[in-house]
Amino acid sequence: MNMSIGQQVSTPSRRIVTLMKSIIPALVLVLAMAVEAPAQENDYPSREISLVIPFGPGGIADITARIVADSLGKKLGKQIVILNQPGAGGSVAARVALNGEPDGYTLALLSNGTAVSVPLFKNLQFDPVADFVPVSSLAYFDFVFVTKADGKFKSLKDILEAARANPGALNVGTINVGSSQNLAAELFKSTAGVDLTIVPYKGTPDLQVALLGGELDLIIDSQTALKAALQQNQAVAIASSGSARSILLPDVPTAQEEGVKGFDVTSWNGIFAPAGTPQAVVNKLNTALVEVLGDPDVKKRFADLGVEARSSTPQEIGDRLKADIDKWSKVIKDAGIARQ
Repeated sequence: MNMSIGQQVSTPSRRIVTLMKSIIPALVLVLAMAVEAPAQENDYPSREISLVIPFGPGGIADITARIVADSLGKKLGKQIVILNQPGAGGSVAARVALNGEPDGYTLALLSNGTAVSVPLFKNLQFDPVADFVPVSSLAYFDFVFVTKADGKFKSLKDILEAARANPGALNVGTINVGSSQNLAAELFKSTAGVDLTIVPYKGTPDLQVALLGGELDLIIDSQTALKAALQQNQAVAIASSGSARSILLPDVPTAQEEGVKGFDVTSWNGIFAPAGTPQAVVNKLNTALVEVLGDPDVKKRFADLGVEARSSTPQEIGDRLKADIDKWSKVIKDAGIARQ
């Protein structure tokens, strides 16, 4: 077969041209996607953000979340909408938050209550550690140990002495079995090595009535919930639950100071994002939240509610969540509390 030199060169050339025609569009697409992702993150946020919280309207978590949402929205230049989704140990809120894309436009409020839910509920339907990435803490508050103002117990040491002298005779009130307050009482009982009768009530109003009526010797609840009784001098805070004195109750000793070494319970909440959210978005949110929660006006508004405004690094609040899951898993198991 006779073939010219021109024919021999042109065939592979045509193949190369054809190949390049198929490769170049793919390369352009890849490069466009690579450029688009950082651009989207740099433009974040370009629309409103939803913050899903596992509590109903009007509670402390809801109010503080709205304070933060308002200030954070102004700082970021986009509105932040609160979505109240209570129920099922936080599962309802988690499902709503996880239903969207992990792009920073749907965030979730998790808390120490989330850590309690992991060992407490059989069918939680989400894993707070695997399904979410931490952004920052928002609020912290200690529980308080409260006695009747004109009662015989003036300090936590008095309670401990009486409990050791009369095992099982003292009644300690909390809200529902499995609540953070109820588990704090169980942990206090085991850490102090005393026999106390823990009596659960449906809510704080019932607790206060029982305390003032002499049915209870001690109640453990949040300062916020007991604010009216404390301000009216019907009840007195004899200890706080954290490892250090609360900045909101500087004159009230901790349980550790009163002799219960190793006892440390602090309630908290924080903002988390669905797993897969770009790190640049998480960092931008964290930086903004640090500024918001450091604002004196925000701190005062939180303090007026009995809550401390406190930001954190993503790792700090993530580690806190993991540690609390471990802590409350052990407390629930040791106390023999049935999974719900």
